[in-house]
Amino acid sequence: QAAIEDLVTRVETAHGGIDLFVSNAGYALGGGLGLDTDQWRNMMEVHLWAHLNAARAVVPGMIARGGGYLLNTASAAGLLTQLDSGPYAVSKHAAVALAEWLAINYSDRGIGVSVLCPQAVRTAMTAVENDAVAAAANNGMIEPEELADTVVEGLREESFLILPHPIVQQFMQNKTNNYDRWIAGMNKLMRKITGII
Repeated sequence: QAAIEDLVTRVETAHGGIDLFVSNAGYALGGGLGLDTDQWRNMMEVHLWAHLNAARAVVPGMIARGGGYLLNTASAAGLLTQLDSGPYAVSKHAAVALAEWLAINYSDRGIGVSVLCPQAVRTAMTAVENDAVAAAANNGMIEPEELADTVVEGLREESFLILPHPIVQQFMQNKTNNYDRWIAGMNKLMRKITGII
């Protein structure tokens, strides 16, 4: 939190008030119940608390200046799940929930909120070799430039959900139309890809 507050203070001192704050940090870590609690906690620190700390640091100034905008990067995993990582799935769901809460509670005070939920984007984080789940995700890999174009358009339209992979919208609808069927299908996919039950 102190580092984010310091960053905001330095930027505002040097350049004036922040109109758009982009929270974009993340890392991958496979595993689930066998991971130490500290590993789960660290994932929450990066994927959730950093967004909260950023909002705390910039929203009051934005409101005082008449408005502003937050773009929080989450993941399609925050809308669906992440097969090979419990803490990634949980922390990204929490990030989406925080963005939703901010949008609901601050829109009438001039604060716009978008949450970016991509699937696989060609970055250092997705450069994983010989991992069956990563290979399945890489099926829809997009380039950073394509992602950037989608983000700019989503911000222009002030869309809450920015989905660079249109199929995520269909997956979300499938999930909410019949949760039990969706969970059963994801379980079947998990068994097929990894052999883990």
